[in-house]
Amino acid sequence: QVQLVESGGGLVQAGGSLRLSCAVSGSIFSINAMEWYRQAPGKQRELVARITSEGMTNYADSVKGRFTISRDGAKNTVYLQMNSLKPEDTAVYYCRTEARTHSTGPVFQFWGQGTQVTVSS
Repeated sequence: QVQLVESGGGLVQAGGSLRLSCAVSGSIFSINAMEWYRQAPGKQRELVARITSEGMTNYADSVKGRFTISRDGAKNTVYLQMNSLKPEDTAVYYCRTEARTHSTGPVFQFWGQGTQVTVSS
């Protein structure tokens, strides 16, 4: 069983910062990529940031220069440092990973339960 547990969400004023964490546990053989998505009320879920096993990153245009994704491979944990937060960043943030549970098995997608980020103006 694979679990992704997010933490670090909360309420912050505009201009403030938060750091989200997502820890992957369970029967993981290898992780290809880890990602953060977000979903605001009434909107579709969107990709915020992605980091590959090689450390390559990419970001949504709306967060470039403000958010930084990083990972600790030894801990199977991914982080999202969010600075200069805006009210429009308010959403539930989800962690997602692409991983194998066996050396010869397929790549699966696993999702966390989400953590609420609310930015007040």
